[in-house]
Amino acid sequence: MSEFVPATLQLYRQALFATWQSLTRNWLLVPAVMILAVLMYAATGMAMAFGMLGGLLLGVANAFVVGAFLGLLEQAVMGARHMVWRDLWDVAGSYFWDVITIGFIVWVPLQILELGMQANPYGPAIVSAVFLLLFILLNPVPELIYQSRAGASLEILKDSYEFVLENWIEWFFPLVVILAPFGLSFFFSISSRSGRLIGLDFLQLLGLPFAVLSQWFQALGLSSSTAMILVLCLTPVAAVLMMLFRGHLYKALTGSSRRQRLFQRRQSMGN
Repeated sequence: MSEFVPATLQLYRQALFATWQSLTRNWLLVPAVMILAVLMYAATGMAMAFGMLGGLLLGVANAFVVGAFLGLLEQAVMGARHMVWRDLWDVAGSYFWDVITIGFIVWVPLQILELGMQANPYGPAIVSAVFLLLFILLNPVPELIYQSRAGASLEILKDSYEFVLENWIEWFFPLVVILAPFGLSFFFSISSRSGRLIGLDFLQLLGLPFAVLSQWFQALGLSSSTAMILVLCLTPVAAVLMMLFRGHLYKALTGSSRRQRLFQRRQSMGN
């Protein structure tokens, strides 16, 4: 344990440094997120007029937007060149079918579960527990899609499960640090919403930094109008930083085992 803590902190320092490098090299991610958010809100408004068909169209729009965002993240995390405006066009359609397929595989059983639990007095608790489990076990699915290139959707879900079992401490500790000041109720609220589409809902990806920033500014005692302006301005930046950090952390964790990191720590201490 005495070596695990400094080795893990070193891992976070490296991921943070890589995140900052990626942001400075790919700052266009921030306006890209704003553009994608506007597209999703516009699609949401139009879908409301078409009932059930609108819901299907909204799912298609979400898969298109999330896939494009993952394509941009792939370039920022895995690539070395600076992002240019043309890249925003080139990623159109990226990972569309991956997002659609995985979302469908997870969404259908959840819909059946929710319908089946409506008459059960413990139904809401059971459904929330399932959402929490999915939030945990399938949390790194976005990173797996654009970094692992596993192919089959079920293989991506299996790899996510195995990754969490192997790296759950290193993967979730930063999230715990960020959410801990706001209590368990806030965490369960976030995990319940995110568990529905396992991080593949674009507006939910923005929802986490939006909620955290809102809580922090409220704790600082800012007026509601000032806090809202700051939250709206900072949410795209925070969302990009969050996803870049996750990407680099995932890359580092899959590039070395815990034993290798501890060994490297001993070697550095010895030198």
